[in-house]
Amino acid sequence: MLDQETFELLFKKHYKELCLFAIRYVKDYEISREIVQDCYIRMWEKRNVMDLSKPLRAYLSTAVRNKSLNWLRDNKKFNNDLLDIEGLSSDPDYQQPDKLIEEEIRIRIKTAIGELPEKCREIFVLNRYENLKYQEVADRLNISIKTVETQMSKALQHMRIRLKEYLSIIGGLGVIVEQVISH
Repeated sequence: MLDQETFELLFKKHYKELCLFAIRYVKDYEISREIVQDCYIRMWEKRNVMDLSKPLRAYLSTAVRNKSLNWLRDNKKFNNDLLDIEGLSSDPDYQQPDKLIEEEIRIRIKTAIGELPEKCREIFVLNRYENLKYQEVADRLNISIKTVETQMSKALQHMRIRLKEYLSIIGGLGVIVEQVISH
């Protein structure tokens, strides 16, 4: 359950930043403040059912983005072509990652890789970071391709479990995680 102290800390730490984020969409400071305040109110109303194992900052960023886009849609004070030109469309190719969350994900990925058994980690790194094909990994390590396949399967399963909370994050952040655990 989200307690009042944590909620207040989140508000103080991220309110201004989220207002600036919203203003990029709605182009109006007062509207952006209303949107961010509404998102915090909604978060507080859902505090008893929120999954605190997931990053609250990601929840807020996504909520503000969605609420801003909804405001634009509902108020019809925009031109769809203008949204595309400004890079604000809700197109899945749109990738404006939140730098704080992106860094958190990179740290989590590094931690998850570090948790892999040594040989499994070595195979995973060769395949994902050095872009070697399974056969090339097998040749380099003098092991069978079947061993590479088995170890990669274990590594990917581990990564999916450890990073599952980030797989649903919309935009560029989800892409970062997907790039690491999917090929």
